Amino acid sequence: MSQVNVVKSVGSVRRIAIIAIFIALSAVGALIKIPSPVGTIGLDSGPGYFAALAFGAAEGSIVIAVAHMLTSAVVGFPLSIPVHLVVAVLMAVCAFAFRWVNRKLGLIPAGIAAIVINGVIGSFTAFPAGGMGAVLGIMPFLVLGSAINVIIAGVAYKAIKGSRLI
Repeated sequence: MSQVNVVKSVGSVRRIAIIAIFIALSAVGALIKIPSPVGTIGLDSGPGYFAALAFGAAEGSIVIAVAHMLTSAVVGFPLSIPVHLVVAVLMAVCAFAFRWVNRKLGLIPAGIAAIVINGVIGSFTAFPAGGMGAVLGIMPFLVLGSAINVIIAGVAYKAIKGSRLI
């Protein structure tokens, strides 16, 4: 095995380990719920947002999408598995946007973008289940949950940014 292949495989192992650790943290966060009409809003996406900032958009997107599916599984997929798969993709987009906006404009605009995408736009995934009433009923809870997760991720990232930990 050449030196280049060893370096690539070590990088891959490190990447997989990082993703696995943050998925595990998300699983713990999935058990901490923010009371809402659907029961799938929790502290599961903070690790995904953090991973997006610290390690990359792909890593954060994977973590946050899996985290949403874990949270939904804990409460029995109340909006159906297909809808929760769509939400998982939307969450991946949130993590990607969070990293991209942070790099272009800074952490506060990135947080606002993630909260709007997840909390406001994400609320519309409840439309098939209950129309505009469901959308408006879930939106405040989703905005609050998103804000809490984004703030946790942002504070944690700022605390260790520039250290040898990331």
